[in-house]
Amino acid sequence: MDVAEVKKLDAYLRKLFGNPDIRVVPKKGDTAEIFIGEDDLGVLTVDDEDGDRSYNFRMVIQVSNDPSFAPVPTLTTYLRAKFDNENIRVVTRPKKTDSLEAYIGEEFLGVLFVENEKGRRSYIFELPILDVDLDPVG
Repeated sequence: MDVAEVKKLDAYLRKLFGNPDIRVVPKKGDTAEIFIGEDDLGVLTVDDEDGDRSYNFRMVIQVSNDPSFAPVPTLTTYLRAKFDNENIRVVTRPKKTDSLEAYIGEEFLGVLFVENEKGRRSYIFELPILDVDLDPVG
């Protein structure tokens, strides 16, 4: 990931979430970490398959194992607070019970997949970013 690519990703994520404090910090190879301030949100990876460059942001959200846990309102509140954007909403998916969808207003953001591992439940938020989504930075 080069400097120009990082700038494009910074600009895209800041615009998408309406948060000027989001930043992309490149790591070794084709990975980066996404921060808001000092808060490490998750990992961004590059996918070069089929000659089309794309990216995937992955964020792990630990949740309660309580059977009364209501994922939609809890995850909506969590993502709104994390990204400082009141327009984020989480909704159920038609015909799918293992995942939810996240939106900003009417714009699709990504999918939240439920994961149960070692007696702990979490949701994995995956946000795909296509190379065509990125504005040229000049």
